[in-house]
Amino acid sequence: MLTYFLRLLKCIGLKQARAQPKKMLHYVKNVSINENIPKNLEEIVFGAGCFWGVERKFWNLSGVFVTSVGYSGGDTDDPTYEDVCYKDTGHVEVVKIYYDPKVISLNEILKIFWECHDPTQGMRQGNDIGTQYRSVIFCTNEDDIKRANESKEKFQNILSKNKYGDITTEISLIKNYFLAEEYHQQYLAKNPNGYCGLGGTGCTLD
Repeated sequence: MLTYFLRLLKCIGLKQARAQPKKMLHYVKNVSINENIPKNLEEIVFGAGCFWGVERKFWNLSGVFVTSVGYSGGDTDDPTYEDVCYKDTGHVEVVKIYYDPKVISLNEILKIFWECHDPTQGMRQGNDIGTQYRSVIFCTNEDDIKRANESKEKFQNILSKNKYGDITTEISLIKNYFLAEEYHQQYLAKNPNGYCGLGGTGCTLD
């Protein structure tokens, strides 16, 4: 019942206008999440369930410059959170990560992604049910897609040995990214006791 209440609060109790300031600062890192991103950084976008918990997995990693949460993969331009919850937008709740590949590798980031959730659950993650919670990796280039698929194959072998089903994670080039409302950004830093439905399989990627 508590989980249901928290999910209901997340969807309908936090309605805010879509209008956002031109510049938003990362609550933890105090740098802009949507302007003046250094050119030497790489980016990757993950969906692994409720984006509140997923973002927290990455923002303090050495080599990660900044993170943000948003909506990606669908056909609706500039959706609101309410749109993604209640309408057929096709979007996923995602986390965008800008990182320095000289400090942290894509494979290291992918390891955390695979281990932080159950990628075999299809259109859900734990108690969070819906297409917006599906597991995704959206890349900016074909080389990253290749590396993501290689890591997927390795993790699938590990999952299969532990009697898990097939990975359902979608891996593709990113087609869009719409920044989520400001109150969602770094939500669990602002609300340390807030809802987080994230849970992994217990399997590790060597």
